[in-house]
Amino acid sequence: MEDNSRPQRLLAEMLGTAMLVFIGVGSVPATLIVGGDAPFTMAQLGMISLAFATAVVAAVHMIGHISGCHINPAVTLALAATGRTPWREVPGYLVAQVAGAVLGSAAIVGVLGDKAIDAGLGIAQYGKDVGAGQAFTAEAIGTFLLALVVFGAIDHRAPGGFAGVAIGLAVFAIIIPVAPATGASINPARTIGPMLVGAAGGTTVHWGQLPVYLAAEIVGAVVAGFLYTAVLNRTPEAARAGRPAAAQAESEALTS
Repeated sequence: MEDNSRPQRLLAEMLGTAMLVFIGVGSVPATLIVGGDAPFTMAQLGMISLAFATAVVAAVHMIGHISGCHINPAVTLALAATGRTPWREVPGYLVAQVAGAVLGSAAIVGVLGDKAIDAGLGIAQYGKDVGAGQAFTAEAIGTFLLALVVFGAIDHRAPGGFAGVAIGLAVFAIIIPVAPATGASINPARTIGPMLVGAAGGTTVHWGQLPVYLAAEIVGAVVAGFLYTAVLNRTPEAARAGRPAAAQAESEALTS
């Protein structure tokens, strides 16, 4: 990571998050546009989940060696809280990730046009039948599981070279049960970006739900980080000192 300048790392985070949102979130209005008035099916949910998963795998290989490929403010905060990312990097990463999410959301509109806005732009929201408590639980559990996989995948004892696939598959699996409740954002940048662009385009945005999403996602990721660190029972410094060189390099690529 030392070979990359701070502007390079921030640009990488912005582009990686933009790609995640364009492909993952963009698959939602694309599916609705193609499906027309037909009822939404589990097969369509599976395709949306696959779009998110493949975007994550691609992003890890695209920018993991440059910025660590956090592409998720909750993951960045969890890594910083457990000493795996310097706190001085956090503000820049968060800004870059949100900017990337806005850029990716704007790109969806640029490609699909007003139909994307009319289809809701993939904005994460929950209905009255779900409620804030259930929504918080769903997003917290989903983000907790995602962060837990991230921490496990970057552990020096994990098989090398599979972090991107493991994290991508986790995203795929988590979306399936969480999406019916909240849209399965599990990422503050993915939550904020479409909301901002959707509001600018005239889509109804439930801003009152934003604090629920942000709080749940951050709490879920940070709790997962501390839990994994406690189970591991080794400090980040000790873990780095004892890991093989190849495994250490991959781990640093995903955390620095």
